[in-house]
Amino acid sequence: MSKKRLSIVDIANNLNISKTTVSFILNGRAKEKRISTEMVDKVLKYVKEVGYKPNSLAKSLRTGKSNTIGLIVEDISNPFFGSIARLIEDRAYKNGYKIIYCSTYNDMQKTRDMINMFRDRHVDGYIIAPPQGVEEDIASLINESMPVVLFDRYLPTIDTDYVVVNNQFSAYNATQYLVGQGYKNIALITFANDQTQMVDRIRGYQMALKEHGLKQLIKELPFAEDLTESITAFLKSRKGIDAVLFGTNRDATYGIKIMHNLGIRIPEDIAVISFDDSDAFELHSPPITTVAQPVEDMAEHIITILLDKLNNNGVGTKNQSIVLHTDLVVRGSSQPVKK
Repeated sequence: MSKKRLSIVDIANNLNISKTTVSFILNGRAKEKRISTEMVDKVLKYVKEVGYKPNSLAKSLRTGKSNTIGLIVEDISNPFFGSIARLIEDRAYKNGYKIIYCSTYNDMQKTRDMINMFRDRHVDGYIIAPPQGVEEDIASLINESMPVVLFDRYLPTIDTDYVVVNNQFSAYNATQYLVGQGYKNIALITFANDQTQMVDRIRGYQMALKEHGLKQLIKELPFAEDLTESITAFLKSRKGIDAVLFGTNRDATYGIKIMHNLGIRIPEDIAVISFDDSDAFELHSPPITTVAQPVEDMAEHIITILLDKLNNNGVGTKNQSIVLHTDLVVRGSSQPVKK
């Protein structure tokens, strides 16, 4: 039989003092309530002896704060989201908050379920990389005066804080670079959705090719566990491709492996640039050129905005739309076309 969890009432009864006194001591208000040092020592000694652990949910109901933040990302195993999460967690912890995180895999219903779960846990604020279809859920949080910061993408119809990069220019700049290297049949392989970051990346790619009168070759992928079949079929059917811009590092990881299996040499047969940098791209032979997002700056802005809202209870803090710049990290996978 499981042992009954010790409560504040149990402690008070065992020490023959009031539960209010115990509560004040355990919540750090003993000095404010002029409780004697002897009484504080007595309670804390007993609590240590019996191994009492406060019920965090009950405490949050009493104080209105749980000192937790809900972080909802697309895929925590993705190096981009994993790095962002680690940096946010470090800064949050230093400020007295713990992070609860989960992955949605761009699933609308799962995102809704996670928001509701975090509601039940009384998290103090939300950091979300949202899929489409959750506008009403996020609007509901905002209407409840919950701090919400979106990142990586935003929802045009929702007025809240967000932190993104200049996706359109970043894709435009990467495509222009490939054109400048002598490539003429440049494909874009990316996920098929209406998220703002993907729409802007496609638009930037299209703008660059239009300026040079070059044909667009876009392959939009399903958000599936395995992209091998989709990318393989595309590369086999488009024999004239001489360069590929991958919309995310997940696309690129699959694409590079498939190129190797098909005997396609990088960059001799097809040059490659990927959105999002990672250690794996540096270790590849040749190293992969990337559009590197400023992960540290992004994480810093996200958590700073949220902490400001939490510390000020949202009073006098205007919503911010932060757009950061990326870096084109040039490596061996995008060398100039050999004449």
